[in-house]
Amino acid sequence: MAKTQYYTATSIDGYIADENNSLDWLIDVDGGVENPFGGFFAGVGAFAMGANTYEWVLANDNVLARPQNWHDLYGDAPCWVFGNRELPVVPDANILMVSGDVERVHEAMVVAAKGRNVWLVGGGDLVGQFVDRGLLDEIILGIAPVLLGRGAPLLPRHLSARELILTGTAQVGRFAYLTYAVGTTPLPERHPSTTARRPAPARR
Repeated sequence: MAKTQYYTATSIDGYIADENNSLDWLIDVDGGVENPFGGFFAGVGAFAMGANTYEWVLANDNVLARPQNWHDLYGDAPCWVFGNRELPVVPDANILMVSGDVERVHEAMVVAAKGRNVWLVGGGDLVGQFVDRGLLDEIILGIAPVLLGRGAPLLPRHLSARELILTGTAQVGRFAYLTYAVGTTPLPERHPSTTARRPAPARR
């Protein structure tokens, strides 16, 4: 069954970019010989990102001057960019500029994905809107051995231990990869002896 996934790199203290919206801290970390992104993206049929993330791609991957760079990264998969300001569109790329309700856009993304997964690139605020609507199925984190102290938060929402089920762990290069299913797990049944009332202490 297709999933809506949040796949991202993060610092140990939970930031996906530093306070200057830079990823320089990430580029220097050894990602190992076999980067798992290729295998992940092979299962993606549609993806979405926020305006800040899109602007970072424009600035760092030179996709406006060399549109082939976009196609090398993302192929022909349709991309929805959420924002409230006018942004340049990469020539010949399958990019749709949108704003507003994420649920309506998510429905279109699922159709466009044609049975494959939907990837939420980020940032955290955008992914949080999908969480609010109950639309996120899985979180895949590549945790870099870096502490930033401040920056763009991974996912500024409260999710309890009951809502995040660890389904996978791996070490790739210097990254620790954690995969969580997002949902609510039933509380385990307690043995009657653990739920029985304790006797009240004797009064002196």
